[in-house]
Amino acid sequence: MSDDEGGGSLYVLTAVLLTPAQFPSILGDDFPEACSLLGVEPAGEGYGLVLGQDEEGARWTVVVDDVSLVATAIASWDCGMEYDLSPDERSIVVSLAGWPLELSVAASGIPEPHDPEQGADGTGRVPLAPPSAEAWGPVQRRMAADQIAGQWSDWRERVAADGGAAAAAHPGLARALEEAEGYTLTPPPPGRVRSSFAGEGARTLRVDGPGWSLVARTGDAAFVVLDEEPGEVLSVPRQGEPDLPGLLAALDRVAVRPA
Repeated sequence: MSDDEGGGSLYVLTAVLLTPAQFPSILGDDFPEACSLLGVEPAGEGYGLVLGQDEEGARWTVVVDDVSLVATAIASWDCGMEYDLSPDERSIVVSLAGWPLELSVAASGIPEPHDPEQGADGTGRVPLAPPSAEAWGPVQRRMAADQIAGQWSDWRERVAADGGAAAAAHPGLARALEEAEGYTLTPPPPGRVRSSFAGEGARTLRVDGPGWSLVARTGDAAFVVLDEEPGEVLSVPRQGEPDLPGLLAALDRVAVRPA
C-alpha cells in the first residue's frame, strides 16, 4: 500500500472497522469518543483503520474513508482467503504514528515493529499505543465486556451460578440499568447501544455508559461490568425494575446494527 502522507509504502498487517456499529471497544464508550481519540470527525459512514509498518519497521495506523473496501478485506481474511488491501490514496483521511491495538504479527524482511519519532505524522501527538492492562479502568472494563460477549456460554454458566442474587441490590448495577433504560427514551451518542447477530433469532447487545458496560442476549441473560468493581461481573436479575426482557427488547430497537 502506498501512503503519500506517511512518506512511502505500508506493509499492511491487519485492519479493523471504525463505524457506529463496529469499532474497537478499547477506544471509547461510543463511536464519537473512539473517533476523538484518533483525532477524526465522527462521520456517519465511519472509517477503516489499516495497521501496518513502513520500510523501516515503524508502526502506522492509516485511517481511510473507504469502509466497504476494508470490510471486504476483513471478511476475506476471516474466511481464510488472501486479499490485497490497497486503499486509493484519495481515501486516506490521516496517517497516525503507532498502533492503538496490540498486534502479535509483524512484516517479514524489515526491522522489528517500533514507534516512529513523536511528530513524525505531522500531528505532534505521542504515537498511538495499546492501553495498559495493569490498572483497572474504563478500557479494562470494556475489554472485560468484550470477553464476556465472545465467550458467552462459559460466562453465562459461571456468573449465573454464583452471582445473581447478591448483585440485585448493587447501587452501581441499579445506576447502569437506569441509564440503559434512559437510552430507550432519549437516543444516546452513536455506538452506545449496538446489536449483532447471535444465532437462533437472538441478538447480542452491547451497551456502554459512563463507568459501566452491559452485555446481553435478547431472550436470555445480561451482565454488567463496572469501573468501581475491578474484575467483577454482575448478573442482572430477570425480574424487577426495569423488567429485563422488556429492557433488552427496547434496547435492541434503538441499537445500531452492522450493515
